[in-house]
Amino acid sequence: MSRMHRDRLKRQGRLRLCVQVIAAAFLNGYAAGFVKKSIFTGKTKLFCVPVLNCYACPGALGACPIGAMQTVAGGKGRSISFYVLGLLMLFGTVFGRLLCGFLCPFGLIQDLLVRIPLKKLTVPRSADRLLRYLKYAVLLIMVLLLPAAVQNELGSGDPWFCKYLCPAGTLEGGIPLVLLNPTLRSLAGVLFTWKTAVLLSILILSVKIPRVFCRYLCPLGAFYALFNRFACYQMQVAEHKCIACGKCTSVCPMQLDVPQEICSGECIRCGRCKAACPADAIRTDFSVLREKQEHTA
Repeated sequence: MSRMHRDRLKRQGRLRLCVQVIAAAFLNGYAAGFVKKSIFTGKTKLFCVPVLNCYACPGALGACPIGAMQTVAGGKGRSISFYVLGLLMLFGTVFGRLLCGFLCPFGLIQDLLVRIPLKKLTVPRSADRLLRYLKYAVLLIMVLLLPAAVQNELGSGDPWFCKYLCPAGTLEGGIPLVLLNPTLRSLAGVLFTWKTAVLLSILILSVKIPRVFCRYLCPLGAFYALFNRFACYQMQVAEHKCIACGKCTSVCPMQLDVPQEICSGECIRCGRCKAACPADAIRTDFSVLREKQEHTA
């Protein structure tokens, strides 16, 4: 890779990092929550943010869509939140997994951890492709089916993903609330220990495997992946320009074969491949707008 393209890759990385930090600060901007040691309950909590962001975080200004879906599915009505589902479909149709690459706070955490200068682990391709299906199973089973099918002692369903797996919830909500409230510290038991162990495991793996949670476990990433191929925002490789140098594939955090898989549901649209391409063969734009322009030209 030439110095020019290395510099371009660094600039793109810094720009994306700035966007991620601003997004995380905006979504969790209620600083008074940490001072008051309580959860924000203002009117903005009625609205779902487009990324995985814990409702219980003291600074969170909006609701997490996955948590909201589980709450409705596990309620006594055992129904589907068409508001949340419709909102996520709108986000997915317009942006696809661009939201994962630029706005997700837990994606930012993973991107920072992978910068630690330790040798990275390349998951064997066959295992990687198989493990990717786990996030779809998490979405179907833990987010949709179990909350509706399994009742607790109160006659409602537990939010299985939030309660037993979500590392973002533990990092953003569980740990801050336990640290800030002595009463909660005294009540922390086996479940909190389990969630902390899950979080630590994912954080450690994130140092060695880029975006490991996004690749294999995130149910919201699985949902947006269903829309990636036909979302308005697209990335394309111009075959007549591609020189098959492999530099795009070498920098992909999702371990994709970029020329073949850039339109797959696994691409988080982070733009690293485009910045690294020495032939400028990768284009990013809103396909609907591009098609409209081409038809009017």
